[in-house]
Amino acid sequence: MNELIHILPVSLILLSAVGVMFMSMYEEKFNTKQYITVSSVLLVLALILSFIPLGESYAVRPYNDIFNDVLIFDSFSNFFNILLILGTLLTLLIGENYFRSKEYFKGEFFSILLFALFGMMLLANANELVTAFIALEIASFAVYVMVGYNSEDSKRVEAIFKYLVLGSFIGAFYLLGVVLVYGATATTNLTEIAAYISAHSNEDMALLYIGLTLILFTFLFKIAAFPFQSWVLDVYRGAPMIITAYMASTFKIAIFSFFLRAVLQDIAPMIDFWDSIMYVIIIFTLVFGTWLAITQNIVKRMLAASSIVHTGYLLLAFIALGQNIHAAYATVFYLIAYLLSALGSFGIISHIISETKVRVTYDDFKGLAKERPYLAAMMTIFLFSLAGIPSTIGFIGKFYVFTEAINAGYILLAVLAIVATFISVYYYFKLIAMMYFYPTKEECMDNDFNDKRVSTYAIAFLAIITIVGGIGSAIVFFIPALNIDTLIEMTQIAIQSLFIKS
Repeated sequence: MNELIHILPVSLILLSAVGVMFMSMYEEKFNTKQYITVSSVLLVLALILSFIPLGESYAVRPYNDIFNDVLIFDSFSNFFNILLILGTLLTLLIGENYFRSKEYFKGEFFSILLFALFGMMLLANANELVTAFIALEIASFAVYVMVGYNSEDSKRVEAIFKYLVLGSFIGAFYLLGVVLVYGATATTNLTEIAAYISAHSNEDMALLYIGLTLILFTFLFKIAAFPFQSWVLDVYRGAPMIITAYMASTFKIAIFSFFLRAVLQDIAPMIDFWDSIMYVIIIFTLVFGTWLAITQNIVKRMLAASSIVHTGYLLLAFIALGQNIHAAYATVFYLIAYLLSALGSFGIISHIISETKVRVTYDDFKGLAKERPYLAAMMTIFLFSLAGIPSTIGFIGKFYVFTEAINAGYILLAVLAIVATFISVYYYFKLIAMMYFYPTKEECMDNDFNDKRVSTYAIAFLAIITIVGGIGSAIVFFIPALNIDTLIEMTQIAIQSLFIKS
């Protein structure tokens, strides 16, 4: 029975995806609101099941005679599964108004979204390279389809083809890396690879280093690090706004879940090998991402470019893993902070454009604070968090990352990241200035705008959590669920479970 509890959340998501797919066969009987409701209820149920073992430190391999050690269920994977389910649920709720306003969103779309979540959760539990590849491709192909879901829009078509071709190409690098790893170790199981590494010297592992480096390229592509970021602006720009939010936040968490496991649990003795490479990549990711963000006039492209900068911050914590285990806590916490801020900022734009005339450029947001003061206030909170302004969770996340990078000896990189943060104030505050200090453009006004929707309340919830996460436990110590110290403790338990011998 205990073994069944651990696999229930991911099994439920798979069954839910199949169930919603069968629902979509009877399109005339269900509307978009019903699909959102059913999907949300199933996600809430999966979230409740995931909360059952939360707070425990464990690492088990249930039904190992069936799974053959390719999957591992521990506090680490459960913690990430909660984040992934929560990210998907929030995407549905925030996008409720957006989905209902676009006629092309049919029932199968929500099935595809659940299949994407299933692939991401499977990736978080993967303990074997081929299994991880299959999980990654399930999630990736589902995202490809969602990016180009409206085939009548030329921007969607361009985005899906660019993403599909480049994603397939980088997938070949991953498979080549797996082949080389297998050639060096005679296994693709992460636990057995870790045993091989501990039993051999660096001189005997040249082929393994090459193979793992090729797999690292896939990681860098998926998180849009330099020099693999070329797809981001066009794909994020072409994708539906709410899917852009999902890709920038939840999908990125799934990618980090697997590679954090591999680095911390299995290949930790080897990660110093990539120090020089990662050092250069972080510099160019921060510099190039900042330059792109400054030069954008379209808000969606600005947020897409800024996501590259945030990737640089995450890599800054990632490179410090070899020197300090606390860098892992900082990485996970920053992922949570960025999940809230990115979902909120992208989501609120999707909410606005679903009922008003399209707001695309900075100029189109002029006077939003006079027209919709509550939405403008929430957007300001998310932009503050992305910029790392004190009293937001984004500030706490950046503080942790920069502190751990300095403790690990990467002082110059930390200084560069801090400079990039100061520069980010310009392009985030530029949007805030447009909302508050300029008159509303008449062509963007819409007096029929309805703020009383599920998406509005979901965005408000995110804004509150963003502020609570920044204030910390000083004010909300009496509410354990909102206590920032509790979140940090859960993060530590999740990371420490990687070192339990199961």
